[in-house]
Amino acid sequence: MDVAAKAGVSPMTVSRVINGRTGVGPDTRKAVAAAIEILGYTPNVAARSLVTSTELRIGVIYSNPSAAFMSDFLTGVYEEASARGAHLILLKGEQGGRALEPAALGSLIASGVLGVILAPPLGESPGLLEALRKARLPMAAVGAYDVEGAICVRIDDRRAAYEMTRELIDLGHRRLGFILGNPDQAASAERLAGFHAAVRETDGVTTAIAQGDFSFTSGLAAAEQLLDAAQPPTAIFASNDDMAAAVVSVAHRRHLDVPGELTVAGFDDTSAAVTLWPPLTTVRQPVRKLAAEALGLLTARIAGVEPPGAGGDRVLDHEIVTRLSASRL
Repeated sequence: MDVAAKAGVSPMTVSRVINGRTGVGPDTRKAVAAAIEILGYTPNVAARSLVTSTELRIGVIYSNPSAAFMSDFLTGVYEEASARGAHLILLKGEQGGRALEPAALGSLIASGVLGVILAPPLGESPGLLEALRKARLPMAAVGAYDVEGAICVRIDDRRAAYEMTRELIDLGHRRLGFILGNPDQAASAERLAGFHAAVRETDGVTTAIAQGDFSFTSGLAAAEQLLDAAQPPTAIFASNDDMAAAVVSVAHRRHLDVPGELTVAGFDDTSAAVTLWPPLTTVRQPVRKLAAEALGLLTARIAGVEPPGAGGDRVLDHEIVTRLSASRL
């Protein structure tokens, strides 16, 4: 134990000080308190639970503008937790540019969680990641890329976007619109790169790019921008289903037939893809499976039975799902 070594005492003595037990002299208490301050150690009941309890407590920190995505994500985590007998503690993360309250994160850490799962985009939040590293908590980040010290579970966003763009080109579309996701997320850049890679392979394709942030509202503004062009796209590929649904909404308001006059494609294949008319052609990202896989890998790391080569990214398969929002030009 780092605190015990720094204070020159036994781990048992540190435990007694942290838990306010008797049998420890004032000078020793001061030495342990000083070591805790220097090392930035957060007293956490996790160490005790590893020894005295079989309960597996996992923190889940979430924040995402897509309610459909979060529904699938939390369902996947809950189902896997139930199968493993794990207890989940949920904490709502950053919203609208506001950082997670330090007190809320401190309470989560001190509650005895043995590890934390981060829903996108929190796997790429520097302040949160640093706080969790400081607390020495194992982490699994869904949808993130190359996060130091964390298990990352995702799909190949670049390949998925490439394949969807090729699908639109193969349908005969040569004026393509693309709506970007949150610019702070690596997945957004990867999806744009895949879009451009497919476009470069075909002569005569023109493109227009609009910025979104994965929210329905941002998709409305992006769709208006793309469709206001002198030569608007005949197909728009949005970086998630919520923004694609917004494109369909704008098209309906403008009395454009989807897909007769405008093809629309999305990304994720959440419930949003099939609760509008016409249902969306989209990239199926297995959100529930991603969340479940993250929990499984995290518990293996906590238990010290992580398989060889389990570090780094775990990449799951995606699928192109063709529905009625896309048609041949």
